Amino acid sequence: MRDLDDYRRKRDPARTPEPFGDDVAAPAAALAPGARRRFVVQQHAARSLHYDLRLEVEGALASWAVPKGPSLDPKEKRLAVRTEDHPLEYEGFEGVIPAGSYGAGAMIVWDAGTYRSVDGNSPAQGLAAGKLDLELSGHKLRGRFALVRTRGERDWLLLRKGVAPADGREPVRDEPASVLSGLTVEEVGARATRDAAVESALGRAGARAGALDAAALRPALATAAPGAFSRAGWLFELKYDGVRALAVKPADGPVRLVVRTGADRAPVYPEVARAVAKLPLACFAIDGEIVALDASGRSSFERIQRRMGLRDPRDVSRAAVEVPVVFYAFDLLGALGRDARPLPLAQRKEILALFAPRAGVVRYADHVEADGERLYEAVSGHGLEGIVAKKADSPYASGRRTEHWRKIKAPRTACAAIVGWTAGRGGRSRLGALLLGWWRDGELVYAGSVGSGLDERTIDALLPSLEGARLPAPPCRGVPDVVRRNGRFTQPQHACDVRYTEETSAGLLRQPVFLRLRELDPAACAAPAAPVARQAATRADAAAREPDAAASRPGVALDPPLQLTRLEKVFWPADGTTKGDLLAYYEAVWPCLGPYLRDRPLVLTRYPDGIEGKSFYQHQAPAFTPAWVRRAHIDGIDYFLCGDLPSLLYVVNSGAIPLHVWSARASTLERPDWLVLDLDPKGAPFSHVVQIARHLHELLEEGGAAHFAKTSGQDGLHVLVPLGGQLVHAEAVSLGEVLARAVCRELPDVATIARPIASRGGRVYVDYLQNGRGKTIVAPLSARPRAGAPVSMPLPWSQVNGRLDPARYTLRTAPARLAKHGDPMAGVLGPGVDLARLLAAVERRIDRRSGAGPRRERS
Repeated sequence: MRDLDDYRRKRDPARTPEPFGDDVAAPAAALAPGARRRFVVQQHAARSLHYDLRLEVEGALASWAVPKGPSLDPKEKRLAVRTEDHPLEYEGFEGVIPAGSYGAGAMIVWDAGTYRSVDGNSPAQGLAAGKLDLELSGHKLRGRFALVRTRGERDWLLLRKGVAPADGREPVRDEPASVLSGLTVEEVGARATRDAAVESALGRAGARAGALDAAALRPALATAAPGAFSRAGWLFELKYDGVRALAVKPADGPVRLVVRTGADRAPVYPEVARAVAKLPLACFAIDGEIVALDASGRSSFERIQRRMGLRDPRDVSRAAVEVPVVFYAFDLLGALGRDARPLPLAQRKEILALFAPRAGVVRYADHVEADGERLYEAVSGHGLEGIVAKKADSPYASGRRTEHWRKIKAPRTACAAIVGWTAGRGGRSRLGALLLGWWRDGELVYAGSVGSGLDERTIDALLPSLEGARLPAPPCRGVPDVVRRNGRFTQPQHACDVRYTEETSAGLLRQPVFLRLRELDPAACAAPAAPVARQAATRADAAAREPDAAASRPGVALDPPLQLTRLEKVFWPADGTTKGDLLAYYEAVWPCLGPYLRDRPLVLTRYPDGIEGKSFYQHQAPAFTPAWVRRAHIDGIDYFLCGDLPSLLYVVNSGAIPLHVWSARASTLERPDWLVLDLDPKGAPFSHVVQIARHLHELLEEGGAAHFAKTSGQDGLHVLVPLGGQLVHAEAVSLGEVLARAVCRELPDVATIARPIASRGGRVYVDYLQNGRGKTIVAPLSARPRAGAPVSMPLPWSQVNGRLDPARYTLRTAPARLAKHGDPMAGVLGPGVDLARLLAAVERRIDRRSGAGPRRERS
């Protein structure tokens, strides 16, 4: 396909900085039809502002001019005009094409990433046929898109498949900056930099003059800490599992990526070096981590290992497509001839944020202040590496390990069966390492070996038993040949606990450490639960490659009795959200969701075939429910009690989407933990819902009562007041009625307690009857069976305002929000409010209103 003659005829290499490509191109690599290839979208301020979409196809960039840019709304079909092919080098071009040249004007790399063809055809075949079915994985554009030719060779349409994002996000409107430089196209056209702002900030901070010796720079190191903590004056960041590097951009010369050994790894990660060079600052040195993200957005050391040893430029180029990386920047060492290292960390990060982009190849690594324990809890729940605690006033300790930086890993543990051992060396020649296995999908499979942590006492106690049960061959499958040749195998009779950092894609433990022997039947040693998001992503990739095999593959073992099945089944057809995505979501939010479910009767609504299929309520746990899933017998019904994550995933695996809970626990059934006022609009404007919620907020604050808000996940809001078991259900109903009548008396035109819809007169129904015994509300963070996969989201009161849009909180957005901000509703499970003070406040308001002659409530 590669024909750049038309491209070159239109441009003068003496005038334009655009790349021209090699005169003699190397043959394009033979790629499978569905292999990943590069794409770029460049915003181009030529005679008119437009966007250029370019796809790597057989050694060149097939190009389309898209006047209005890509849209995430499937209803928006955008004109895309086919233009001349561009050289592959053009994917990184950002700058100003001079006046008088073809296409004169500024251009930025608005988005970039990889794509694959998902219809079985190669991109070249799709071009010839006039239809390209694509899956884009960019910084801004992700998901399914199509390019369809309409007439002639030039006129095409670009459209998004699926549904519009629930939060209304439109990248063209909301994300104007380059993913390389962080600048807008207007700033690039004006040749803007951040030099003046950074120089001024460094001067005000008192940074001393003095250029840094790049060759002598080394990253500062953190000391291992035993556990998470919260403390004023400390900043807490995510711990990334990648390659630590200092990105150094000198005033002249190439960018260097200096790793801990002092070696320059810029040739290994050219996309990072290119992005660092594009940052709008003349010279600087920043500290950060080069990270490869897996399909669920977690940093994966296993993935980045595939790039570490590459040196051949052709291998590096291909790997940059197959395993793209990003650089999280978290510290500033110096810039513009000033040394920032003596400055306090908080100041260094403030200055870094002046020029480091928030999204793209280089990304500013944000932090939370003081509350390290909350961040650690969220990190642990998401299966991330851990956190780093840094003293906010600490200087940069180049090349040294310091107590001012503390790394706190979120370790994982598993129980494994001992299936053999290997001989050691030196003083521990009898046994060097234990060979391990665990049960997955009904069979014992090899899990790796562990030697670290073993002591002589354990070896003395264990070895005779292992020798006495010797086997001629491994009792498990998956043992590598080298282990099979050198190992000694035994009947699985013992189990042990190990700590590890992650499970590799081959199912082996990485960096395992022996903890203890376990008095446990080895048959109970199940493979640990990989995050369901990773299971779903792995399954989806497998389905794309081997659809028939993937569809028939059994479920993934998460617990010996638990099998997660049909993860690929689509539950939300409009945007392709699957049952695996739902399970992944509930696993991700479990640390926050769990406290609302534990010991609380649960009512399910099941959708076995997704939200467009038949559904049914389920109060009764069926007779075949496994014994390890707890139940409570109440009024002749066996309710589910989801006190742990496997129990929750069991019921969700049955097709349950929303989770409705009692306000009381099974152990204190007559005493509710909270009171709820359900604001149900049923056709009334949502602005009225917010108005009533704010009014309740004012009333409850006047009464000194703690109170919390959450979206219902549909059209309304819930306002909850902690009771702490002070009232029985009937009393909670009465208190709710008092509050509901008070707000309806004060807002008679927008609020009512009339239950029949015909009697509401277009007003919002303030439902207090949900406080009765056996009544339920949708649990905080529960998913809802509506288009866009919304969830019931706890909110801080500052966000209950006229800009609130409940549809923005979805399966895809809620976990990140929780990880960043935590759960603002957790206090609803705390002690009850002062009821006497609250009722006195209500009475005072009634007296004040009565004196003013209020209008009557029209219910």
